Amino acid sequence: MSSVQEVNPRVRGIRDPVNLQSLAAQISQQIAQGEQKAFTKVIDLSSCDPHRTGLPPISFVRQVLSLCCYPELLKEDSFPLDVKQKTQKLLEACNGGSIGSYSSSTVGLPPIQRSVAEFLTRRDGGINSNPEDIIFSSGSQKTLAMMIRLLSREDGQTETGVLAPLPCPHTLPMLLDEVGVKLVPYRLTEERGWAVDLEELHRALMTARRQCDPRAIYISNPGNPTGHVQDRETIEKMIHFAASERLVLLVEEVYQDSVFGQDKEFLSYKKVLFEMGVSYSETVEMVSFHSISTATMGECGLRGGYMELINLDPAVKKILFQYPSSASILPQLAIEIMVNPPAPGDASYEKYTQEILVRAQTLSQNAGRACKLLNALPGMSCQPAMGGVFLYPRLHLPAEIIEEAKMLRLSADVLYCRRLLEEEGICLGPGCENGHNDENFHIRLCVLAPPAVLEDVLTHLCSFHRRLLNGSD
Repeated sequence: MSSVQEVNPRVRGIRDPVNLQSLAAQISQQIAQGEQKAFTKVIDLSSCDPHRTGLPPISFVRQVLSLCCYPELLKEDSFPLDVKQKTQKLLEACNGGSIGSYSSSTVGLPPIQRSVAEFLTRRDGGINSNPEDIIFSSGSQKTLAMMIRLLSREDGQTETGVLAPLPCPHTLPMLLDEVGVKLVPYRLTEERGWAVDLEELHRALMTARRQCDPRAIYISNPGNPTGHVQDRETIEKMIHFAASERLVLLVEEVYQDSVFGQDKEFLSYKKVLFEMGVSYSETVEMVSFHSISTATMGECGLRGGYMELINLDPAVKKILFQYPSSASILPQLAIEIMVNPPAPGDASYEKYTQEILVRAQTLSQNAGRACKLLNALPGMSCQPAMGGVFLYPRLHLPAEIIEEAKMLRLSADVLYCRRLLEEEGICLGPGCENGHNDENFHIRLCVLAPPAVLEDVLTHLCSFHRRLLNGSD
């Protein structure tokens, strides 16, 4: 290709990334080469990557995966019996008893599909899950992209649209650009803890139908990045809305293990759907997504996820099964460990339970501590999170900062985050990545980190924020 004009127009149309991570990497390299900064390292809490921040992996998970990678370790006496038994079971699921073999199916290893289906049945109080409706891939974003490609029409008709919450996960806008689908935003109500407003949903849909063909609605529960946890009444209304408007439900439930708000609990959309009666449970098309990038597992770098197909036409499922979609073997094994952890009486149960408890307490306490501190800052307000791993505070910036950003052709939240990174070594996510493109400025902060790391980040953030506001007086 001799010019950018020869690049696929859809690829050229993908929105430009903010690229703060590239700047963070550049600054880290400068420090490593001896350049003097006001800080000694860069801390990145713009996304959920707990191992990177210093949180240790879950012992049972890594022990089993280690033995799967090198079965000779099964001869060692240092590993608990249940670790060895789990390893042997997982290797039996692999062709040739090796993680180096290809998957026996394009959608995943059948024994792991059965394990996930059994987990979902337990989770939803006995509502049956069919192993053949489980598809694995290299992360929940990959399975979501598969579904959106399937929904997208490229035959010259009206552009396909997907309703998505505003704010949405920061990876979603670029994903929709990549597959050529229009993001149709429905605004969440910040003053109500980022709750869904049904009137806003209808407004967004009616407006969108003048420009595109909305075919699905994307939902994140618990909310990414808002931390909002939907109750049964809200879920029922969302399902009714999707049914009446003939929209496919695309439900991301990655942080289902991370609900910590008082009197809050995670309810899966599937469970509520099947408890609404056969007029819904046998007709509403839904796909739910989960992955090993959860707060508990935190195995983000392994890139493993799955989706469950509910009420999709068999002919449509047949097309999906033909996709070369399956995750590599190791992430599939990690998924099996996630859905089948040590049980009471197992040698690893007590240690596993303690590690999970510490992780949950750390997340809850971090979220509460950070929210309280951010709300005490002038020019910042933060809704408390009820689940998930992020806080999403709002910035009330002086006019001078907003004008400076406009002169630099930047969103003010990008300028804020860039200066925070350059002056304090702290990398947070600007709200424009989450779909905000007006003067309603926010930042994204992952609170799943060691308490000392988060405290360091908050100290630098508060110092920078006050200095920024004072400098504009």
